[in-house]
This record gives sequence, C-alpha cells and structure tokens, in this order.
Amino acid sequence: MSLYEKLVGRKEKLALVGLGYVGMPIAVAFAKKKINVIGFDVNEEKINLYKSGVDPTQEVGDNNIKSSSVEFTSDARKLQESKFIIIAVPTPVNMDHTPDLTPVIGASEIVGRNLTRGSIVVYESTVYPGCTEDVCIPILEKESGLKCGIDFKVGYSPERINPGDKVHRLENIHKIVSGIDGEALEEIKKVYDIVIEVGTYSVSNLRTAEAIKVVENSQRDINIAFMNELAMVFDRMDIDTNEVVDGMNTKWNALGFRPGLVGGHCIGVDPYYFTYEAEKLGYHSQIILNGRIVNDNMGKYVADMAVKQMILAGQSPKLSKVVILGLTFKENCPDTRNSKVYDIVKQLNTYSIQPVIVDPWASEREVKKEYNLELTKLCNIFDANCVIVAVAHNEFKSLGLEGIKKLFVNVPDNEKVLIDVKGLYKIEELKKSGLNYWRL
Repeated sequence: MSLYEKLVGRKEKLALVGLGYVGMPIAVAFAKKKINVIGFDVNEEKINLYKSGVDPTQEVGDNNIKSSSVEFTSDARKLQESKFIIIAVPTPVNMDHTPDLTPVIGASEIVGRNLTRGSIVVYESTVYPGCTEDVCIPILEKESGLKCGIDFKVGYSPERINPGDKVHRLENIHKIVSGIDGEALEEIKKVYDIVIEVGTYSVSNLRTAEAIKVVENSQRDINIAFMNELAMVFDRMDIDTNEVVDGMNTKWNALGFRPGLVGGHCIGVDPYYFTYEAEKLGYHSQIILNGRIVNDNMGKYVADMAVKQMILAGQSPKLSKVVILGLTFKENCPDTRNSKVYDIVKQLNTYSIQPVIVDPWASEREVKKEYNLELTKLCNIFDANCVIVAVAHNEFKSLGLEGIKKLFVNVPDNEKVLIDVKGLYKIEELKKSGLNYWRL
C-alpha cells in the first residue's frame, strides 16, 4: 500500500511544520479532505490561538479554525506520528540581502530528529536553486541517521499562496511538484492532488522547482520596478503615470503592472535568493538587482515627495501632522513583514516628522514588536495636515475623497496635502477636491 493510500485511508498522518500564512491554510485544507493532520509550530502563543479557534492570519477565518480537525501542537515529538511532512517556514533575507536560512535550517533539524523510515519530507519554503539538496537533505540525514533516497524521500513544492487574496486560493492555484526521484514525485503529486482542485504540475527535479518560485516573483519585481522608474520620470515631465497605464492597458498585450511599494515576504525577498546563488556561480545580475534597487528606494521617494508637496502647500513640514493610512505590505491583509511603508516612516523621521499611523488590519502588538511603532484608530484622526494613503484597505477605499477630507485640520483645501500612493482616486476627482495632491 502506498503512502498516499495510507493517508487517504487514515492509516498514516500528514504534518505541517510552520503554521503561518502558508502552512496553516494547507493544514486546514488537508483536514477538510479527511486526512489526519498534525499542525506544528515552535511558537506556543500561535498554537494556543489556533487551539482557541482564532486565526491571526485571517487566511481561513476563525470559524474554519474552530471546526478544523487539525491537531495543533508545539511538541516536536508528535512529528514522529507523521509519514508525510510539509515544511512551510519563512525564508527572509539578512541586512546585507543574503538569504537567512535560519528558519529552514531549524525546521530541518527538528524534522530530522523526529524522522522515521518510509517518510516523505516536502519543502515549500522559498530557497535558491540547489538549497534543498545542498543544505536541507544533509541536515535531515545527520539528525535522523537515515539515508535520503533509501530510508526517506524528499520533494520540493513552492508555495504560491497570495495572502489576503480571496479569489486565488490554495485549491485553485496550479501547484508545482518535484521529487528526489520518480517514486517520490509520484507520491507527492498524488498527495497534493487531494487538495489542489485545478491539479498539480510536475517538473523533473528539485532545482527546477526551486527556480520556478524565485523566477516568477523576480519577474513581477522587475516589471513593477520598470513602472516605478517610469513614474519617477513622468513626475518630472508632469505626466500622470496612472493615466499612461490606463491608456496602455487598452492594448491586448499590455501587462497591467502599476507603480507601487514592493514589500512582503515574497516579491521583495525572492529575487535576492536567485541573485545570491547566481553570484556564487560567478554571474552578477544586470537586471534583477537593479530592479530591487529601484523598488527598495520607493518608500524614500514617496516620503520626499510628501515633504515637497507640504512645502508647496505653505506648510512647515516639521510642524505638520502627517497621517499614514496603512502599514501592512498589501491591502486587506494583516501581514506587516517587510512592509515598505516603514521606509516612508523612516525617511519622514529624517525630516524630524513623526507620522501618525492608522491600520485596522495590522496587529498593534506585532507592529510594536517589529517596528517599535504605535497605531492610531481612524476615528481619532481629524486634524491632519498631510494624509498619505499607502495601502488600499477596503476601509480606506470606502471613505472616498469626501471621507478623506474629513481627516484634515480646518484650513483651506489648497493647504491640505494628499499623497495617493496607490492611485485610488481619479485625476478629475482630485482636481475638483481642491486638495494639494500628488499620486505615484
């Protein structure tokens, strides 16, 4: 009987290691298909939230957590009960933009110490091509005393979950699968096909699967960098970038990218994993790193433009109250990791400006811990001199321009500054508002 058959027959268990925005939805999805699932995370506080029916990621919702049969635990010994183990821990970068493999190394050590013969370990964490074979497998072998390919198998299936996206979900996104050999690939494909309704896509080896993940996000990063560079040039030409993009998108083969802040745990990170391995092989990126440089500087650029607009409006920036709407890395999502809005904050600080930050989606505790910033409720904003709409949360979009105007201090409209980072408002609306505006 194959491992797939044992899982479906509830004779073996599946485990998820790492229960964040990626791992937790996968665990819940398999449990819904009547698979016995163990959800493991070293963060006891997170485990306790899940056990109490609270979904801090807001990816599947509290009700689905409460009704799920997933066995949430922070006891690594429970992994010994599982034969199919999925590792979905974050893979950030260091300050020098080199890969920080600490989480994936730690997860591999934990899994290795609890690995049993006949198991399959699948990595979903984003890594550079070759990392699973060169770094992860040796750790699994060392900690377990077992031999990969003989005593256990390994696969790689890059995560494609888009946090906050209620349309493109785990079940309807094609999943890349790979294995250390043909036998592993066949089992891994069958297991993932249990939850992936649109099907899986097999590739020949682990390195190819690893490359697909970093390349698809690098492609998006480069395209957005191009639009950001255009935005900076068009600003000097007194041309509205979004109007240009709207016109360009009338052509059938336009790509639809727009300028903006590029943060989060994928697009703002994955390109560095690719260029890191390329440089080890003697190739220095000509395009990818330059795209990263452009995107990494957009927060500073937005802050500088805000200060310029405040001066043009007759304000004294140091004495002005600046309100930033949004801190998470994207709209309608509580994830604040690698948020480029923080770059706006840091640059404003260089002008002795301490902005007030509003974000109904972000966790006050996480924001304090990660950025040492305090959040303010939207209902307490009524005397702003400058409002920067940095994230397009539904709560902010529903305000409309009239609602935004109520956030300002009582002065003539042309003395109020609105910075529209996301291009939420049409030029005609902005002109009629009387506000001193600028949009990316």
